[in-house]
Amino acid sequence: MKRYSLAIDIGGTFTDAVLLDSDGVAHVDKTLTTHNDLLEGFFRGVDLVTGRAGIEPTQIDDVVVHATTVVTNALIERKGPPVALILTEGFRDILYIRDEHRYDMYDPQIEFAEPLIPSERTFTVKERTFADGTVGTSVDRDEVLDVIRQCREKGIVSVAVCLLNSYRNGSNEAEILKIFSEEAPDIYVSLSSVIAPQMREYLRASTVAINAYTVPITRPYLTALIAELKNRGFDQQPLIMLSNGGVIGAERAATMPVRMIESGPAAGALVACYFSRIFGIPDLISFDMGGTTAKACMVQNHEPLVTGNFEVDRRYRFKPGSGMPITVPSIDMIEIGAGGGSIAWVDDLGLLRVGPESAGSMPGPVCYGRGGTNPCVTDADLVLGILSAERFLGGDMQLDLAGAEAAYDKLGETLNLPRHRAAWGVFEVVCEQMAAATRTHATERGIDYRGLPMLAFGGAGPVHACMVAELTESSKIIYPPLASVLSAFGTLVTPAQIDLVRSHVSTLDTIDWQAVDKVLDSMVSEGSTALGEAGIRKEDFTFTFSLEMRYLGQQSEIRIDLSGDPREARDVDAIKQQFESEYEHQYGLKLDGMAIEVVNWLVTASGRQPERGASPAIAATGRGEETRPVHIRGEAVEVPVWQRNAIGADDRIEGPVVIEERETTIFILKEWIVTRHESGSLVAEKSGVN
Repeated sequence: MKRYSLAIDIGGTFTDAVLLDSDGVAHVDKTLTTHNDLLEGFFRGVDLVTGRAGIEPTQIDDVVVHATTVVTNALIERKGPPVALILTEGFRDILYIRDEHRYDMYDPQIEFAEPLIPSERTFTVKERTFADGTVGTSVDRDEVLDVIRQCREKGIVSVAVCLLNSYRNGSNEAEILKIFSEEAPDIYVSLSSVIAPQMREYLRASTVAINAYTVPITRPYLTALIAELKNRGFDQQPLIMLSNGGVIGAERAATMPVRMIESGPAAGALVACYFSRIFGIPDLISFDMGGTTAKACMVQNHEPLVTGNFEVDRRYRFKPGSGMPITVPSIDMIEIGAGGGSIAWVDDLGLLRVGPESAGSMPGPVCYGRGGTNPCVTDADLVLGILSAERFLGGDMQLDLAGAEAAYDKLGETLNLPRHRAAWGVFEVVCEQMAAATRTHATERGIDYRGLPMLAFGGAGPVHACMVAELTESSKIIYPPLASVLSAFGTLVTPAQIDLVRSHVSTLDTIDWQAVDKVLDSMVSEGSTALGEAGIRKEDFTFTFSLEMRYLGQQSEIRIDLSGDPREARDVDAIKQQFESEYEHQYGLKLDGMAIEVVNWLVTASGRQPERGASPAIAATGRGEETRPVHIRGEAVEVPVWQRNAIGADDRIEGPVVIEERETTIFILKEWIVTRHESGSLVAEKSGVN
């Protein structure tokens, strides 16, 4: 009998559903995200795809995997609940002081975004843990009770705790949690010693603040999801996609939403690697644009870049240091508030801006007819003629063209531009924002983005990818099957995995292996528990070990992946040789005679790679002959409109052209030629470029 697995990816605007059977046949659908009750949209997606497959939801007997950008969207849009922060006395302003770095050292009027938790909701307690982990001053219960009283007065629903040196000894933080559990059990408490047990106070404080800010959103939702799945006859606990590219049990994920920030986008980046192997292209740009955000990831040698530190919501020209840093392992990508629902507006200087605020799914863009009044990117695409009002989502969702045109008439009046020029301006601005983010992301990592092929997916990605590719000097774009729901599909082909990090600082020559063994044993134990909760059999557990190291006195570390278990090998000479080799590879030199320092120990616990795959290639059904006017750069051009399933293997379609499928639309500019690959992907290449 067939087995069925399900993936649901909740975005800021749409919820994507993919049902995959054991024969590799995929059934997909999209529905608007229901922000007031995410479960409603989740199970609406379940009903849609099971209806398409002709099965009952209880027949889903393989995995149920869930990814979401809701955490990211909450951070970008700053729509979270009131949250408090508890710090050591004397360190009250750590989120304001940051790390004292300036993202633009030549700007005398530099500004930083306001912290998630303002000073009026920041409290301090008299306590002290020393650098070696010994406790000099314990937490005073009465002082914590006073903090609880003030939290009650301010309507606080979640608290972040980040005490000095708690990465070495978290007992004082644990005592605060104990008091809150006894006196205020309804307030969520996030501890930095649990969420991010690493050195560097600002990074830890920022990370735990983000976790506390998003726990009230994710924990009730995931708890209710587990209960509702059980109520509807599902036997399995859902798995949640994490930022590191692995999945883990929902109960554990609920307590650490900071690890879910790149949940859906991480799945998309992994699928980009999958297609890079299919096409034999080791290096490419993964470009994912949804309803609320756009994401870019650099794939190198068929693998995504991975980082232990990243930033979310960079506010000032994508410059590093202008966002909120997070110190958890994650697939390395850049994400900005530019999606189909991003709102177009005019700033005080009379300049056209797009995002980061999004209309989401409620009220959504004006054309959704759900009460939206602000012109959005999707409205611009409709006004320009790229989208069809009658065939959006296969005709299941009719768009309000007249409403979108009225919104752009109003925006055009402000800009002193006619409707279609205002709409094209929005199209160009949002594409330039995404291209600028991609260029910045690649350049920061020493990658020459020029000429790299691009994989375009997400609901809005295929609409805008061609112009983004031109702006990034790419000459080849791949539009995969299931492009609109590709991130959801990616969750079904990724293994269970959790990455754990602990700071234990020492020079390489003075490592206390007994202390290191305790650190590694604790991480292996935690990883084993997490994999067991995800339903992975013990015989399928795999552990890999890494180090983050630097020359003594340096500020930044480089990561070294070890070939075996350091608890067994304890080969200091091999570690030193590997560090020097990697350092020389990255920087072109090594510092002979300089002491080497180990800062962090890392353990990756993972399960077996799932043996699932889809065969979503669509057979050609005949030529498309329709045309419609599309306003390109201010001029109306009669553009051919093809249905994707009408494109055959021998067709060569010249741009400009619009290619429609049920869940998305592909827009190809002039001087690009589209062909069909045997995988079912469409490939657009710039004419005259080899």
